[in-house]
Amino acid sequence: MDIIVTGGRGTTGRWIVDRLADEHRVVCLDRSPPDGDGHSDVEYYALDLTDAGSVLDVMTDIDPDTVVHWAAIPVAGTHPGVDLYRNNTLAAHSVLTASGRVGARVVQASSDGAYGFFFAEETPVPDSIPVPEAHACRPEDPYGLSKVVTEEIGETIARRDGVSIASLRPTWIQEPGAYPCRDDSYVSDRSAGAGNFWSYVDVRDVVNMVVAALAADIDGHEAFNCAAADNALGETLAELVEDYYGSLPDDCGVVGDASVYDTSKAERLLDWTPTHSWRDAAEEETDPPTV
Repeated sequence: MDIIVTGGRGTTGRWIVDRLADEHRVVCLDRSPPDGDGHSDVEYYALDLTDAGSVLDVMTDIDPDTVVHWAAIPVAGTHPGVDLYRNNTLAAHSVLTASGRVGARVVQASSDGAYGFFFAEETPVPDSIPVPEAHACRPEDPYGLSKVVTEEIGETIARRDGVSIASLRPTWIQEPGAYPCRDDSYVSDRSAGAGNFWSYVDVRDVVNMVVAALAADIDGHEAFNCAAADNALGETLAELVEDYYGSLPDDCGVVGDASVYDTSKAERLLDWTPTHSWRDAAEEETDPPTV
């Protein structure tokens, strides 16, 4: 397949590009080209993804089969809120609109930030645990709002142009051997991870979900939670939530040290399950790809 990956030089994007380049023609769209030669099997275009004309020009020139849209400002608090919102929503609109025009299926990065837990002034206890994709999205911050809008763009393009679009909602992404969710400062302070209920996911499981979504038979737009099977503290989740927040939702069906996020939809539609845990991956010695 001919695949465009946006944001392919980012922390997670480089893992996606490296994996896909083994079997496909991959073109990486990012703000700047690599300092050196980059990945030997990858083509590079440097452009501003919020510029709809530039994106459409490149997209029609390459005419990809699929697009992995991973470019975004990935977290709140690093840019003025209006700049973050503008960048993430305009880039998604440019890339997904152009993808629909050329008939390319899309896998895009959304986030568990869409639910509105982590950056809320007061973190709400979920309506149900585990949290399914159908849970209400109630963000209070520009980042979470940008991801809700990004998914709505996906709904629109899938409906209008008849292309398949999968929006992945990873929680806090960790690289093997570099697991900040297992740092002493995080593990010893429950408030550090309480905003997303101590959830995480290994970057390799994110890549596996991207690959699975590209291969799956998806009709229209679908969103998928992407999280490790366990929580980062290795403790009973229901007890953690009740101890920290003082209550549990009436609908609480988690057992043991499970994640707060329900990934059964991804298992059912994508044949994907997480395979990595902090118990092994936190101490792995694996060099990240160079892209």
